Amino acid sequence: MPKLSKRIVDAAEAMSKDYVIWDDDLAGFGLRVFTTGKRSYVLQYRALGRSRRYTIGPHGVWTPETARKEALIQLARVAKGENPAEERELDHKAITMKQLCERYLEDLGNGLILGKGNRPKRPSTKITDTGRINRHIIPLVGTRRVKDLTQPEIIKIMMDIMAGRTKVNVKTENLRGRSIVTGGVGTAARTIGLLSGILTYAVNLGIIEKNPAHGIKRPKDHTRRRRLSENEYRVLGQLLRDAEAKAEAELDSALLTAMRIIRQIALTGCRRGEIIGLRWAEADTEGSAFRFTDTKTGESIRPIGLPVVDFLEAIRPDEPGLHVFPGERQKDRPFGSFPKHWNKLVKGTALEGITAHVLRHSFASIANDLGFTEVTIAALLGHSKGTMTSKYIHTMDSALIMAADTVSSYIEALLNGVAFKQTIYAFDRTSRRRAALRFLAQQHEPEDCDAPASEASARI
Repeated sequence: MPKLSKRIVDAAEAMSKDYVIWDDDLAGFGLRVFTTGKRSYVLQYRALGRSRRYTIGPHGVWTPETARKEALIQLARVAKGENPAEERELDHKAITMKQLCERYLEDLGNGLILGKGNRPKRPSTKITDTGRINRHIIPLVGTRRVKDLTQPEIIKIMMDIMAGRTKVNVKTENLRGRSIVTGGVGTAARTIGLLSGILTYAVNLGIIEKNPAHGIKRPKDHTRRRRLSENEYRVLGQLLRDAEAKAEAELDSALLTAMRIIRQIALTGCRRGEIIGLRWAEADTEGSAFRFTDTKTGESIRPIGLPVVDFLEAIRPDEPGLHVFPGERQKDRPFGSFPKHWNKLVKGTALEGITAHVLRHSFASIANDLGFTEVTIAALLGHSKGTMTSKYIHTMDSALIMAADTVSSYIEALLNGVAFKQTIYAFDRTSRRRAALRFLAQQHEPEDCDAPASEASARI
């Protein structure tokens, strides 16, 4: 067969089976003629010991001359060890971001995606990740192929979320439940962090070679720097007292439960979810500690102050159920309408706009104001660098209990409207000396316990 030309291509007729007219001038280059009469230029070559066929394109779009030039380009690639046909096949099979996210969520549900401390992500984190994927990532880039995703596109995703372009208010499957997505700076930063994790997952699976999200500067969520002033604590205390009085007058148990949760978050510095999901089995009032079995940092033991111990002992029923703050309808589940009550409490007040998490930051700030060290504060809050997770620890460090007593009692007093003149305990020698005298006096023999304070002081 001579060199393929336009005359030969135009004269090619359809037969009962597909056939190829091979070009004698360029080995492997040919014209495939289909039974339908359609004609397409092809290139046959060998790679890794196998014969492969690469389709250049249909006649009409390609001429014999342009198709021949393309065949020469592809043969040059083959000579370098590349495999054009296989690359095109893989390209056609390239998965979309939606397909990648679905695979990620499946592995997430099976506990195969690890979070902090190389532990499977917690149920609450799985719910949050699923929401961010379904509400932000898939709507914005779900149809994009993973291999084609670029860093500028990811930056645009971040900007769109910050601008609120993915905001939505839809009904959920839960009774009277709604999903209110607003976007914003914090949501954008955390969603891009999740997207980066998903793309790293794709790299590990061999779907892409590198993560295009690496190196992107994410905006800082400045709300995390917020803390309550002492006056704001007094405002919050008044709001709580008013709401509790209303709840008792109207027999609104849900409102009362929400206010109790807020108060305990303030007095312990625990995360919102830790207090809402607190179980009676985790509330060790004798040991003055919460013994959480599952937190953001894994198992965690937290010292709790006397105000918290007194509260728990006061509300503990004779036959306690599973949760300290059970749901209104499903008693075997934790309280579920906290966000609504929190937003209603602070709306139209000086505290409007702050989140319950600010109470945790404020607890740490008060502890710092009172002179406690970073390590002590980390232990009070359950941070990974200070948390006590050993299953062999049965008694809490007395120094930590004293710290919890001091901080929670101070915050309780602020909530009750007290105005302090001095907050730095570490430099208040009079208070330190009184505390030391009181402690040492308690160590005397029983017959000395009733001795006047002046005598005890003299013996010291």
